[in-house]
Amino acid sequence: MTTTLRGPALIDGAVVTAEIAVDGDRIAAVRPMGPTDPATPGSEPVLGTMSAAYVDLHCHGGGGSAFTDLDPDAAAAAARHHHARGSTSLLASLVTMSPADLLRGVEILADLADDGLVDGIHLEGPWLSAARCGAHDPRLLRDPDLHEVDRLLTAARGHVTQVTVAPERERGLELVRHLHHSGVHVAIGHTTATYAQVGQAVAAGADLATHLFNGMDPWHHRTPGAVPALLRAAVHDGVTLELIADGVHLSDDTVRSVVDLVGPSRVALVSDAMAAAGIGDGPYVLGGLSVVVSAGTARLSSRPGEPEGSIAGGTSHVADLVARQVGAGMSLPYAAQLATSTPARLLGLADRGALRAGARADLVVLDPAARVTRVMRAGRWLHGV
Repeated sequence: MTTTLRGPALIDGAVVTAEIAVDGDRIAAVRPMGPTDPATPGSEPVLGTMSAAYVDLHCHGGGGSAFTDLDPDAAAAAARHHHARGSTSLLASLVTMSPADLLRGVEILADLADDGLVDGIHLEGPWLSAARCGAHDPRLLRDPDLHEVDRLLTAARGHVTQVTVAPERERGLELVRHLHHSGVHVAIGHTTATYAQVGQAVAAGADLATHLFNGMDPWHHRTPGAVPALLRAAVHDGVTLELIADGVHLSDDTVRSVVDLVGPSRVALVSDAMAAAGIGDGPYVLGGLSVVVSAGTARLSSRPGEPEGSIAGGTSHVADLVARQVGAGMSLPYAAQLATSTPARLLGLADRGALRAGARADLVVLDPAARVTRVMRAGRWLHGV
């Protein structure tokens, strides 16, 4: 049965009036309409602007559940939570864990990927810098062991899509090459790497930056470090830059400056969401560490008199980031690209990220403030927005 949706739609970088025919789980046709073109009989008018649904490269959980819970039901609930809020495609991200827990987490998420609930696995840790570990347990950080890496890749059955690496660690560059040759996207993050070390990692196959600026040394004009090296690599070497554009991790001015410098085809908005996304303030656990969310900001717990804890992931959804950037003055086509075609292209999801014939019928309907009001995934309207 074909359903035809009619209304404003974001197609090829512009908002136009169009009809979108959905047949099963696919978009059967997209027909831009002129002001005098008749509507297809039985077509459904849509109140809002239709856009391709969002793709989240970096997500740890939401709705009170997390992929790090090592529980299949909790992992499935976290994925469905983000689907219903517009991120119909996502990578399930794990944090630094013991070898046994990490292996168990990969096994659980591989099953979810087989079932189509997630689009791959992101290992954020354990091969990170202790000095920039953020909300990762420093006791469990370690240098790469390719035997452990291969056990994880085998257990994942081809579903490990992205791995975050601090390339300055012992055998870090060896790990970058090994993952690249295994068909895995290597992201540079949680790192104290020098400008030169980043260049070496990019030459070895790294093609992503994990949440640029966060978990990295600040950019200093005499010791530039990872941030400017990754900006340059985005322009010259095709590296894609993750940005957590929630106003907590980065200011809106920083987000806009990066996008204008490297172009929207090299920036992906990511939620870095933990279990608190969609729930609110309170105590949580992330990778075995205690986290407190207050006024929407997640931080590692600290005792009275101690310095404020590190930011511990996000509490927003990608849809919130798009709406925030539109509210800050970015055009909807520009902001939406950062959450649709750019991450879909990186993941090789040829049937996502755009409203076109043959694509999977994943779309969101946006109100005038770019807030998601309806979500379709694989041709079915979801509930819970």
